Amino acid sequence: MKKSATTSSKRKKTLKESAAAGSSVQTVCAAIKPQPPSKQHELGQFFTPTPIAELMASMFTAKTRDIRLLDAGAGAGALIRAFVEARCATEVAPRSIHVVAYEIDSALMASLQRTMDHCRGMCANEGVEFTSDIQNVDFLEAALPWVRNDLFSSRQTPFNAAILNPPYHKINSASRTRLLLRSAGIETSNLYTGFLALAAKLLCDRGEMAAITPRSFANGPYFKPFRKFFLELMSLRRIHLFDCRSAAFAQESVLQENIILHAVKSHVKPRTVLISSSSGNPHAPVKERECAYNDIVSPDDPEQFIHITTDDAQHEARLLLSTLHTSLNELGLEVSTGRVVDFRARPFLLLQPTRDAVPLIYPGNFNGGYVMWPKLPHRKPIAILDAEETQELLIPAAVYVLAKRFTSKEERRRIVACIYDPTRIAAARVGFENHLNYFHVHGRGLSMDLACGLAAFLNSTVLDVCFRQFNGHTQVNATDLRNLNYPSRTELEKLGHQIGATFPSQEQLDHLIQKELFNG
Repeated sequence: MKKSATTSSKRKKTLKESAAAGSSVQTVCAAIKPQPPSKQHELGQFFTPTPIAELMASMFTAKTRDIRLLDAGAGAGALIRAFVEARCATEVAPRSIHVVAYEIDSALMASLQRTMDHCRGMCANEGVEFTSDIQNVDFLEAALPWVRNDLFSSRQTPFNAAILNPPYHKINSASRTRLLLRSAGIETSNLYTGFLALAAKLLCDRGEMAAITPRSFANGPYFKPFRKFFLELMSLRRIHLFDCRSAAFAQESVLQENIILHAVKSHVKPRTVLISSSSGNPHAPVKERECAYNDIVSPDDPEQFIHITTDDAQHEARLLLSTLHTSLNELGLEVSTGRVVDFRARPFLLLQPTRDAVPLIYPGNFNGGYVMWPKLPHRKPIAILDAEETQELLIPAAVYVLAKRFTSKEERRRIVACIYDPTRIAAARVGFENHLNYFHVHGRGLSMDLACGLAAFLNSTVLDVCFRQFNGHTQVNATDLRNLNYPSRTELEKLGHQIGATFPSQEQLDHLIQKELFNG
């Protein structure tokens, strides 16, 4: 692949060097008695490791003389302490720092107060006035009256800095929290994006935010309203990724992929965004590159997906796929989620097929590009009764392309596709389990050449590299698949005509894709 002309040279440094100069942040929360895991889960509570706090604090660039800092879920104050240390270590220290810290967990109040006392002492040594306000209340409840009316009382002015490790917890669509956020014009399905949205509203013009969050908001239908809101209000300046999915919160057993984002409240977007990455370990090297803002968030993308490219190979893959311009709709294809939710259909599922049953296909039936059924040995049901009660769960047997709905960052491919070939499985109907997406033509099957070409494209390395740039969670949503650009029908059929009864190896497949689709 050609080297991208828009890519800056990579500079390697350590997390320590990336953080602000000054003494390293010591762990304040040694005396903390953490909540039981069940309570932590209820609160969406995950404490920020010291190296991560230092890195986040180093991202603030404004030389503001009077800082008003918001921490919407302060915990024991690790982020506040790192921020204050970083500001006090700058060449020209600020004149004053006022911190407003929200923390709903009463068990952390003593530790948070010790952090504030420590910060006051640091600031006194540098001639910086330090004041703090600890609020042992729910940030959402406290902030919503402000943002609903866009009014600020005389003693409360907008913040010019916000540093956050917001709670991660799904919000039920009918919950009071969801309704409260909606009343402030914020539509979201998770607490962490609710916190980010409120914090963004509370920032003054040109105010800065650094936050560590799950990466899941970068794509998918559930976070589309939040993306549109946040990207309109805030201007991305830096995104930091972790090579290992669990590195940021290794001791908390968090499997959600996390990123750190730095953004400025401004409608004016910068020309470039700094993308950095590291393993997440304290002294791990950090790779950096600058990417064009429009490559991160395309102004022409109605979904406002956020693409994060960390190296030249990813950028080149994005350029290659940008030459494809056919939508799924233009191909005459649709993609749907498998209809059989096994725990709901349990009375109709069978461990052995019978005359009045049809195949039930799981991801475990994928085998070298084609579905194998039955696949032995097996622990799950392999058939579903063809009965009156299951008619809406079954579809006519035909050629379909299936794709796994759940894959992780560590797997060899994020999109894994396979062909259901009815000539290999004697059945008039079939059930696809809910962990699968399936491509069809208005509920009917595809031609074999088209199916083979589509499956080959979906299994290609170039698509995998691109898909990882915007998908940071374990789901491969049907919406993600609908929003991909595809080769034309003619190109897919020509490609598929070269696929035999056995799919080629990955190397052979990628060579074929390069030759047929990218003139290589």
